[in-house]
Amino acid sequence: MTATANTGAISVVIHGATGRMGAETVRAVSVADDMTLVGATCHTPRGDILPTPAGDVPLSTDLASLLDSANPQVMVEFTHAEACMEAVLLAAHRGIHMVLGASGLNADQLQTLDTMSREHGVGVIVAPNFALGAVVLKKLAEQAAAFFDYVDVVEAHHEMKIDAPSGFSLAIARGMREERGSDFQRNQTSVHHLPETRGGDTGGVGIHSLRLPGRSAHHEVIFGAAGQTLSIRHDTLGRDCYMPGVLRCVREVVNRPGLTVGLETVLGL
Repeated sequence: MTATANTGAISVVIHGATGRMGAETVRAVSVADDMTLVGATCHTPRGDILPTPAGDVPLSTDLASLLDSANPQVMVEFTHAEACMEAVLLAAHRGIHMVLGASGLNADQLQTLDTMSREHGVGVIVAPNFALGAVVLKKLAEQAAAFFDYVDVVEAHHEMKIDAPSGFSLAIARGMREERGSDFQRNQTSVHHLPETRGGDTGGVGIHSLRLPGRSAHHEVIFGAAGQTLSIRHDTLGRDCYMPGVLRCVREVVNRPGLTVGLETVLGL
């Protein structure tokens, strides 16, 4: 059965549709009343058709050709930073809005996205995390940052995640540093029995990455002060928790020109 177009619905292509997040997004977009999935891409050839709850849609390893044939309003992207930046060039030149969930986009890449969105008059939403609880954690951590001099972030993901630390843990660290207006303090250990035991360091924020089977996505921010600690933690138990945020961004991006960073911005937190 071929997917039937919903007149007046937002037409969507998903880049990276056969990955874990991509597959969950395929299901969510397919059953959304106000969206129509018109195509999907994958890195490795898997045939020309992707079955979905709403019917079959075209599947391709050639994003440019798919964008030309499907002509979507929105591209949802779940790959990695390098593939993401290649994909946005193709989408922007075709006037396609974008919702980007690729992990690890840096400041230079965000600046490129900002410039590109303005040049081509498209909306781009970059969200390091689409879970409501996670963006609330980030907001609370930023509010607490002014009151503590020491902080570490511990993040854990499944063993197949290709990058470390997570893009969201870096976003947490950047947000706390910006809200505080200065680096955090971080003591320097004089003896290291194992290299890199203290984790990474950005702006005085220690970041520690775990990669283990049985994990999905977990982030904990631990503040320290004399005689006390404050811990704020969010646990993702299933990827379905991301879907309300993804769908909200798809609905918003068609009416939000330029670059928007973070689900919290979309939600007005």
